[in-house]
Amino acid sequence: METSIATAIAHPNIALIKYWGDREPRLRLPANGSISMNLAGLTTRTRVSFDDALSSDELILNGAPAHGEALERAGLVLERLRQMTGVRRYARVESVNNFPMGAGVASSASAFAALALAASKAAGLELDESELSRLARLGSGSACRSVPGGYVEWLAGTSDEDSYAYSIAPPEHWALADCIAIVSRAHKQVVSRQGHVLAATSPIQAARLADTPRRLSWCRSAILERDFEALAEIAELDSNLMHAVMLTSTPRLLYWQPATLALMQAVVEWRGAGLPVFYTIDAGPNVHVICPAETAEQVASRLKEIPGVQEVLTALTGGAARLE
Repeated sequence: METSIATAIAHPNIALIKYWGDREPRLRLPANGSISMNLAGLTTRTRVSFDDALSSDELILNGAPAHGEALERAGLVLERLRQMTGVRRYARVESVNNFPMGAGVASSASAFAALALAASKAAGLELDESELSRLARLGSGSACRSVPGGYVEWLAGTSDEDSYAYSIAPPEHWALADCIAIVSRAHKQVVSRQGHVLAATSPIQAARLADTPRRLSWCRSAILERDFEALAEIAELDSNLMHAVMLTSTPRLLYWQPATLALMQAVVEWRGAGLPVFYTIDAGPNVHVICPAETAEQVASRLKEIPGVQEVLTALTGGAARLE
């Protein structure tokens, strides 16, 4: 019996220009391009073992066996690798996060980025960054952005071959921090995959998509020029647009909780008073509060004082997925 093993570590990311809506759900080709920042210190560590003794793929998440959709999504990545190698061996996947899963902190992004890297290595393949990004995308769209490091853009592309992510700037380009105000650790009732399907039912989605190239250019320039004021303006606008689509979908999606709104209002007030800070919110109630790294401790302290905030996780700009 033969066993091939590899382990990889990847970071979640926070989207500054959001991905919401699929053009082709099976391949997770996005309706629009997006830009994100990887989050250092928050990690998924994934160990993949291809073993002749296995009769099916196995998935263990944070020490517990996983079945159903989670296993099916991992299977999409593993099956693509089996097609690429021509070898039909099943895999045992063991994955551990050091941050909340399923609560809008992009746990699937880091999970599938780590899976793509570890599984391809264990399968004996040496894939380049764009190939790894495309492979991770099959499990979770935003996972393609957790493969490269630093500030990352995901090209919407026209097909599987040209829809991948690349690094706009390395982590050291701009020392920003993400102070994540956790208001709930509960799993979302409607996962992002289902939300992407609903996006097209919103009358706002078409206008959002039409304006995306402008927002991408604005965000890209703000990052390259390290223009915090511009990044704050575009990131909050884009976050609000995505949640407006959610709120006007059929059925509507409302991820926010009272503490979510309190945090949004507080952050806008703080910035108006001179503190460099802005918010962005993925598909969940938790609020990502971005600030210069040197003010992160002050921002985190303020966030903890807001009623409803259970915990604040602080992450600097993170690097690429890597083998351990």
